[in-house]
Amino acid sequence: MARPGPAPGAGEDPLERALARCYRHLGEREHSAAELRRRLVRAGIEPDVIEEALATVAEQGYLDDVRYARLLVEDRRNVDGWGAERIRERLERAGIERELIEEALSGCGHASELAAATALLARRWPRPPADDRERQRSFGQLIRLGYASEVAYDAIRAHERNASAPRSAA
Repeated sequence: MARPGPAPGAGEDPLERALARCYRHLGEREHSAAELRRRLVRAGIEPDVIEEALATVAEQGYLDDVRYARLLVEDRRNVDGWGAERIRERLERAGIERELIEEALSGCGHASELAAATALLARRWPRPPADDRERQRSFGQLIRLGYASEVAYDAIRAHERNASAPRSAA
């Protein structure tokens, strides 16, 4: 009967093991430093090794919380149609510092939020709400996506105005 060999990773340099995990996770998608730290802790890597590995990948440019926050704001806004509040919550869960969150969301003022919410309504419901029930559904959808109630209300009204405006011939 064959004897079992050493456990996988046995005798491997702890830093190399941590770096390999970092590269694998970062190769899948962007991560915040806090997310990557949590993954390494779950893998049983020692805290001092984790910090050294994170510093290494940050120095190499693979780990950057500013870039992570900026990309998450762009992607969630443009791809998923999220509002600022839902994006803020997601960044907080990712362990991004408040100052970086505010910086990343600095372009998400009322006008920007209103334009994004109105465009989302136009994409999802080409015809504006016909009655109060449909308005409530549209409103609820925008709230769930992280838009402030005043933005959701204004977006529904703007969507109704845009749909009833005469189209000019091009």
